[in-house]
Amino acid sequence: MSKTPAEEFVERNAKMVYNLALRLLGREADAEDLAQDSLLRALKALPSFKGESSETTWVYRITVNTWKNRVRSEKRRGLWKLMPLDLLFGSDDDDSGREETIPAKDAPLDASLSSAETSEQVQKALLELDEESRAVVVLRELQELSYEDIAAALDIPEGTVKSRLSRAREALKKRLSRFVEVG
Repeated sequence: MSKTPAEEFVERNAKMVYNLALRLLGREADAEDLAQDSLLRALKALPSFKGESSETTWVYRITVNTWKNRVRSEKRRGLWKLMPLDLLFGSDDDDSGREETIPAKDAPLDASLSSAETSEQVQKALLELDEESRAVVVLRELQELSYEDIAAALDIPEGTVKSRLSRAREALKKRLSRFVEVG
């Protein structure tokens, strides 16, 4: 039995969308929800896809926009105010009942790290970035997109991608400086 075009589309893009969602959100359950929502939006919009960019770039754009919309909606509803700080930033006391952050094992940013704890700190630092910075870092460093593809996915000029990436790298460097051994 042959697959429908929709099934083929989901099969081609599901892993990539989930991976991007996981990098943006840091939690498996949230990533699954965002990935599903993004794929549904992409499927609904598929008839209007004009091919002005690659399908992958187009799907990245839908996923990032879906994530940004969710972040804005949560900010408007004030959900971030209701979350305990230890859930957002971790606690040294009690980790029971808390979903673990997924470290970016294959990411260039943490390729030289020697421990799972430090890898977790990279993910936490990434989650502390503002949404524009996080999106640029995730797309460039973790998804390994070109500047041109990132610009297309985020609908911003290539120069803006480069400047946001530079500022985001500096912010990450500051946040992670205590974990890097000076040799």
